[in-house]
Amino acid sequence: MAGKGDVITAIAEQAGISKKEAASAFDAFVGYISESCQRGERCSIPGLGSFAVSQRKAREGRNPRTKEKITIPASKNVRFKAGKDLRDSLNVKRGRGKK
Repeated sequence: MAGKGDVITAIAEQAGISKKEAASAFDAFVGYISESCQRGERCSIPGLGSFAVSQRKAREGRNPRTKEKITIPASKNVRFKAGKDLRDSLNVKRGRGKK
């Protein structure tokens, strides 16, 4: 699993910049996506996918230990939908060329 440090190292190597500059770029990228989602906007990254906020309604659940009914409050969640380019790159048939 790649962590933040691995991503920053890869950005620095591929872009030919220092790790400090790559870390700043990475933080700016993540900050932009976070701010867009907080405003309720959809954030689309060409070649990667899109991030959007979805609403979950309040619902009834059960405490698995006591079997008691509980109310799970409404919440907002971020959804990621992979773009066509990313999906296609994951689904290339090996040994037969591209789809």
